[in-house]
Amino acid sequence: MRPPRSPRPAGTGSPPWKKRAEHRGRDATRGFPRDHDGPVVIYGYHSVAEALANPRRKPIRLLATENALSRLAEAGLLGRVEPEIVRPGAIDRLLTPDAVHQGLYLEAEALDGPTLETIPRDGLVLVLDQITDPHNVGAIVRTAAAFAVDAIVTTARHSPEATGVLAKSASGGLEHAPLVLVQNLARALQALGDRGFLRIGLDSEGDASFDEAAFGTGGVALVLGAEGKGLRQLTRETCDRLARLDAPGAIKSLNVSNAAAIALYVARRAKPLSAAGTG
Repeated sequence: MRPPRSPRPAGTGSPPWKKRAEHRGRDATRGFPRDHDGPVVIYGYHSVAEALANPRRKPIRLLATENALSRLAEAGLLGRVEPEIVRPGAIDRLLTPDAVHQGLYLEAEALDGPTLETIPRDGLVLVLDQITDPHNVGAIVRTAAAFAVDAIVTTARHSPEATGVLAKSASGGLEHAPLVLVQNLARALQALGDRGFLRIGLDSEGDASFDEAAFGTGGVALVLGAEGKGLRQLTRETCDRLARLDAPGAIKSLNVSNAAAIALYVARRAKPLSAAGTG
């Protein structure tokens, strides 16, 4: 193992990494999944372990404490990148004060994402309408991975980067729940509709209860709005139907990540995995 390099202090910026789109010789304006400057930052044991176990994720730099490195070695996850052994404080300086890194910090390339056209026609899709809290989006990504969602569709703007806090909150889910970034959400919903997807917007004022929804045999797109403001008007108008999650208790509204978990549970029961992914 080579001796550790001096870590870059937080806030000083990363080195002048080339944009992935330019590096691959593509038009930078078309560089999805995100025209991302610099490496994706992944920290915490589960997130880093899943990234190292994913052959599609290219690691660039791994900082690890001795104890954390031993855990990775026991799991057979070393060998794809030469680790740098550091003290916990070296990683602390790269992250925000409240970040729980468990002695692991990874810089890696962003994953290539699918497109709307490559999502299976009978797939299960989540559509996020300007949900900006990285903790919420990370929790949604983790749940989406648990329920084998075929894709998460969100906008390139007004959404958090798939790095840092989001990656930690996803706890490895980013490696299993493909992100599809689009420029215009209403047009993306229209494109899904053209491919036969049933677009269901979750709305507290929906006409029908979500657990009574008929999902059919085609693709299903569950559309979630941001905390507080919910679905935007154009998004609501582009959905085929609006459905509510009925709660019997005194509190009727749910955190968006909790709502996503309940909706995915109901949808996956109605739409078993064996019927998905064959598009």
